[in-house]
Amino acid sequence: MLIPSIDLMNGRIVQLEQGERLKVESNDIDGWIARFQRFPIVQVIDLDAAMGRGDNDRLVRELCRSLPCQVGGGVRTASRARSLLDAGARRVIAGSALYSRDGVNVEAAQALAEAVSTDRLIAAIDSRGGRVVIHGWKTMLDISPESAARALEPFAGAFLYTHVDTEGLLDGISMQAVLSVAAATTRKVIAAGGIRSRDEISALDARGIDAVVGMAIYKGVLVFEEQDLNPEVGHDAR
Repeated sequence: MLIPSIDLMNGRIVQLEQGERLKVESNDIDGWIARFQRFPIVQVIDLDAAMGRGDNDRLVRELCRSLPCQVGGGVRTASRARSLLDAGARRVIAGSALYSRDGVNVEAAQALAEAVSTDRLIAAIDSRGGRVVIHGWKTMLDISPESAARALEPFAGAFLYTHVDTEGLLDGISMQAVLSVAAATTRKVIAAGGIRSRDEISALDARGIDAVVGMAIYKGVLVFEEQDLNPEVGHDAR
């Protein structure tokens, strides 16, 4: 299944290359809501909240009222997670808060799972060079994404795996890396990081893995088709 991504920064929809370089910027919130209206789920990430420099709560609430959303960015506490669910989010995505310098922070993961329920918590696993990265992908931990998935499995209903090495580059994602993480857990895996083609989405879907797509949509590289809007319609690989 294709999950379109809405990243928010400074009150606008944006797309960043490698989490740093601004490549797309749009004020057309209503226009993108209309484009994504028929998708079963849309991913919303508040980049300002994630980076600890304010938030886009008003826009997040607007998007959650208009679209079925899974929301992340700055989910560091149980109260923040609950507030996003109260705003209408279907699920919340937690990242850096689930880790410490030593690896997975089991106590934090358990607290979040108890606060929102396991099935509404998505654990983010961001990977660069085969290691988990946190704090806006700037801090590398001595833990593999597969080990993180195994340790976090009791607390999360799904994993958002982002292959940072290819994120935003429109060069395609590493299928091998995604499948390695999927093999380490029985939970649902959602993949992100440079996905650009229908072939990739179809290949992931055939393995039960959802695909988050951002840059390819906003750049017009990937155009919606009926199978993208209706997950019950099979993907045609071409």
